[in-house]
Amino acid sequence: MARKPHRADEAHHRPESQHRPDAHRRARVEVEFDEQTVLGTLFGQFDTNLVHIENRLGVYISARGNRVLIEGPDDSVARAREVLKGMHQRLLSGQDLDSGAVDSLIAMSVEPTLEGIITGAPGGAPPIMIRTRKKTIVPRSATQIDYMRALISHDVIFALGPAGTGKTYLAVAQAVAQLISGSVQRLILSRPAVEAGERLGFLPGDMKEKVDPYLRPLYDALYDCMPPEQVERRIASGEIEIAPIAFMRGRTLADAFVILDEAQNTTPAQMKMFLTRFGQNSRMVVCGDPKQVDLPGGVGASGLNDAVQRLEGVEGIATVRFKTADVVRHPIVGRIVEAYEGKDA
Repeated sequence: MARKPHRADEAHHRPESQHRPDAHRRARVEVEFDEQTVLGTLFGQFDTNLVHIENRLGVYISARGNRVLIEGPDDSVARAREVLKGMHQRLLSGQDLDSGAVDSLIAMSVEPTLEGIITGAPGGAPPIMIRTRKKTIVPRSATQIDYMRALISHDVIFALGPAGTGKTYLAVAQAVAQLISGSVQRLILSRPAVEAGERLGFLPGDMKEKVDPYLRPLYDALYDCMPPEQVERRIASGEIEIAPIAFMRGRTLADAFVILDEAQNTTPAQMKMFLTRFGQNSRMVVCGDPKQVDLPGGVGASGLNDAVQRLEGVEGIATVRFKTADVVRHPIVGRIVEAYEGKDA
């Protein structure tokens, strides 16, 4: 594939030090792609994907036909090569390739398990995935791989970490997959109705209309995994229930996939009540950011922190901790989280 003039012009305006590293520390490697039908999407319009990799990893990439030459520092060249292979593999397996996917592959290229993540199993299938009616979801960080495995193998999972790491989204996706397959009969989504730093006052409407604003993120995740008409039908039939945590008292949740979101805003008494609702053939996922507590007493009043301290290491219970490096939204979200919480958070 010939270089597009637009990209050549763009490269011309970048400082030489940014796109072509010093010769004395430069390595070179050539990557050849057998399947050429996806190269247009792989490189991006006007080679925007290649430019993005150049800017993120400090390498220089030139494409000629189905061959790509990468130049730069040894470790950066190796990472760029694996990122390009991962992008190619995603396209061959029928997955979308957007800027978020490219950023995720770049982030995962520093992980020791890179080879299994990037190249996947023979035939192009990634090592682990969640299939829903609308999409197939694959992990975008090494921690997400651990989390997705825990969602299959453990009864109770605590998912801890900052916003944008996929804690709730992956839990909802796994719940939808199990509901569709029939391995559970109900999907129950809950979160505490706690205002985040502001007083909204009286909310008009019936009980559903009062609590729906607090539960909107759970609806968003559902609609992303299932067609809207199916979501509405299953909500009407009771197969999917979305309710505040206060509605869980006195129940036994059997044959259900149960998700508690924003769990850092529960009190210890609420958390104990919720966890003891666990019934036969059920799975329970508790998601939250221990640093974002909106309760009057702050972090010390959080039932999530109390529960993790008491239950971590108990058989059948998994704890997965996400870091700012696992943020899979726009890259600036990770930088914002890091700026607020510190690099060691």
